[in-house]
Amino acid sequence: MISFLICLALLIGGYFVYGKVVENTFGPDDRETPAVKINDGVDYVVLPQWKLFMIQLLNIAGLGPIFGAMQGALWGPIVFLWITFGTIFAGGVHDYFSGMMSERNSGASISEISGIYLGGFMKNVMRVFSVVLLIMVGTVFAVGPAGLIVTLFKNAGSTGVVTTTLFWLIIVLTYYFIATFISIDKIIGKIYPLFAIALIFMAVGILTMLFWHHPSLPELTDGVANTHPDGLPIFPMMFVSIACGAISGFHATQSPMMARCMTSEKYGRPVFYGAMITEGIVALIWAAAATYFFHTDEGTALFAASSGNDNAAIIVNSITRDWLGTLGGLLAVLGVIAAPITSGDTAFRSARLIVADFMRLDQRPILKRLAISVPLFVAGFVILQIDFAVLWRYFAWCNQTLAVFTLWALTVYLVRERKLYAITLIPALFMTAVCSTYIFIAGEGLALPRNLSYALGGAATLAVLGLFLRWKRRYERRNAVPYRKPGSPEKCPGND
Repeated sequence: MISFLICLALLIGGYFVYGKVVENTFGPDDRETPAVKINDGVDYVVLPQWKLFMIQLLNIAGLGPIFGAMQGALWGPIVFLWITFGTIFAGGVHDYFSGMMSERNSGASISEISGIYLGGFMKNVMRVFSVVLLIMVGTVFAVGPAGLIVTLFKNAGSTGVVTTTLFWLIIVLTYYFIATFISIDKIIGKIYPLFAIALIFMAVGILTMLFWHHPSLPELTDGVANTHPDGLPIFPMMFVSIACGAISGFHATQSPMMARCMTSEKYGRPVFYGAMITEGIVALIWAAAATYFFHTDEGTALFAASSGNDNAAIIVNSITRDWLGTLGGLLAVLGVIAAPITSGDTAFRSARLIVADFMRLDQRPILKRLAISVPLFVAGFVILQIDFAVLWRYFAWCNQTLAVFTLWALTVYLVRERKLYAITLIPALFMTAVCSTYIFIAGEGLALPRNLSYALGGAATLAVLGLFLRWKRRYERRNAVPYRKPGSPEKCPGND
């Protein structure tokens, strides 16, 4: 438990210490926000800070900090380090700057922001990439809760209740469709606080049981040997599997929604950085529970007997039922179900906003919202035909790759603003190495030998770094501030 407790303390301290560094680097001020200036009653709506935080947390806390953290636990206690340091130095930074840059650009989507700093070509790439990812997110986050609901009813021995995944999948997607095109304060703004209570109860319940049972968790001092049953390498596999619990490109598509509803830039740290820290804590709790579970005979047997979406649903249900009892387990699973549902609906909503941005379609008329929403859900239905386990791997890689694009756009922004760009450059380089190596080594990628994959991933990362440094030199040369001798008067325009 010592390693877990230290990481938990670091996450909490990270919000107050490094979160303040990030905030000071950006420099929020008292300028008028898009929520006040535009306020269209649909997507630009004024919301209080507490509600912004809850909605942002539920927007980003999908299956990743639960299912992803559980999958990451297969590699052993090293998962604690990635969740902790990834959240503080990568995920929180990524979420804060993507939200605040949207705030400074009239609530623009991440694809439009990327175009400002990475050029027109990357803007179009990001438009396509982010919409495809969001449709995948909405689909994955519909299948996951549907499977959990079915598992919940079956284990409860319910009679007279439909327990087919297809039925509940249709129910979830119907809700998604409604939430995608109506005003953000009509459903999302009203029911999310209730979902947040369920999510927080789930996390607090599992955390309490960790203290109560005080299980013998593997410690980092015991070593960080790879314990994955299939022998998958820690790098890059673990860093892709644990997406939303450390850093997630999906979050950059969600932050602009809250940027359109904030009345003060000073809400940025609690809303964006704070929500990411909270999600990291949820992921750490589930990683600890799963680490203990996978080191028991029952857990090993249960994991081996299940697969795909059923794998995660069965394990979540087993942990919550054993530790919290029937009623507590029911409430905890409802929290687990709420997390992906409240990310899936906003995933489709974000996709609608991105499409509307680049097509310049006014979203106040409901027919124009429907014109975009219907094709998105048709595409989601097509993606549903892919096996969940395969779909999750592609989603995870696309998710982290979007984070790479976003981090590089943020780094260019900080260079142009003459600010501390190292805070985004370092995670940008690390995630570039992760994603490029993954596509070389993974079975769903090129499936190359490990050593060759590592070499190619390293070469790709160095190449990207070289391109960045070359651009930086040229940019600084073009925009150099002429040297002025200290004490000499400034040269004013018109005195030439």
